Amino acid sequence: MIPALRLVLASSLAACAVAPLAAQTPPAAKAAPAAANARFTLPATDDGLPGAGPIRRYDWFQKLWQERRSGWARRVQQDQGSVVFLGDSITQGWTGAGALFPGTKIANRGISGDTTRGVLIRLAEDVLALKPRGVVLLIGTNDLEEQATPETAAGNLKLILAALKAHNPALPVVLCNVMPSADAKKRPADKIKKLNQLYYAAIKDEPQVTVLDTWTLFADAKGDAKPEEFPDLLHPNAVGYLKFGAALRPILETLGLVPAWPDDWTPEPGYESLFNGRDLTGWGYTGQPPFDGKLDAVDGRFAARNGRLVVTVAREERAHRKLMTTRQFPRDFTLKFEFRASPNADSGAFIREPQLQVRDYHLAGPFHALKNYKPLDWNEVIVTVRGGLARATCNGEVLIDAFPVPATGPIGVESDKGQIEYRRIQVKEAR
Repeated sequence: MIPALRLVLASSLAACAVAPLAAQTPPAAKAAPAAANARFTLPATDDGLPGAGPIRRYDWFQKLWQERRSGWARRVQQDQGSVVFLGDSITQGWTGAGALFPGTKIANRGISGDTTRGVLIRLAEDVLALKPRGVVLLIGTNDLEEQATPETAAGNLKLILAALKAHNPALPVVLCNVMPSADAKKRPADKIKKLNQLYYAAIKDEPQVTVLDTWTLFADAKGDAKPEEFPDLLHPNAVGYLKFGAALRPILETLGLVPAWPDDWTPEPGYESLFNGRDLTGWGYTGQPPFDGKLDAVDGRFAARNGRLVVTVAREERAHRKLMTTRQFPRDFTLKFEFRASPNADSGAFIREPQLQVRDYHLAGPFHALKNYKPLDWNEVIVTVRGGLARATCNGEVLIDAFPVPATGPIGVESDKGQIEYRRIQVKEAR
């Protein structure tokens, strides 16, 4: 049985086991829970509520809002220090998230049907009261279904991020793009894309927020959800959630919110490591002091984490940075490294100066047709430089052949968009 189904089954059995006890509860003991439930009744009007735009007040939503929030109120102490998954039905329905991130304390704070304004209203009690280690936020699709403008939803997002920052300026927040849906669901692709653009613009000066491109990850050629991953064109199925988890894991590892598998690696015979796995020694920005002994570049665009050289998510579109070795390579050489790219991520490897595109190839290109590329997983690149020409392969498939390079120069990596991790960077020079 897959872990997610096993988790759901265990929860169902546990609920059945305690059901007879509820019937024996004295009437006086029921008064306190009833009063607690009343505290979480959805306000009848918008008067005095923060934010703007829709708050759902359908009978089913008000009942769900009260039930889930009053239940969470009884778990505040138990859920202290959790990584909080915050959002709507897509979050609420991810019952298998704990199984995908073992060893991590997760608190699911999703409410089906919720909007950005609803999240803003309940943020203090449902999230901040837990003193969370981190927050994974996915919200906004229901705003569009309720005819809110992308600008209104983005305005609420800014208020949510401001509240999280005021609570803890160092709190890591992963902001997931609103996932694709369909015009038939009153969530047309153009509105979702506009909302995601506004979300990205909102985090320009918010270094604690990392954006994960969960729109490109799931969108088809028209920008809509794929039925094989979103059967109702709104909610992921088991395959979709596994894909979501695989995209999220590298970000959470880099942020230190989930454990990373240790990499007990040593260079191959005849090779030497270009990255010590601990810090950025031997690397730097051209014309500036090297980052020897530093865990992070001065602007945070590159970092040493978990034995990996991490290209972090940029704050602005197409904001290029180059991290280069302080060493030059005038002799012929063979360079080997492995990389793992987040959805639609864009980086590159500099071979003495010209750039080899290193990307999430199937989504970001340019090598869309690679058969051996493994999305959201580790891939090996081998670059061979002989007589001023470079040849590169990815998992054995040729990327470039007879590519001219200068007579000497450094080796480097680029930061453009999305997170990409590099590891096992090793070189063997000709003698």
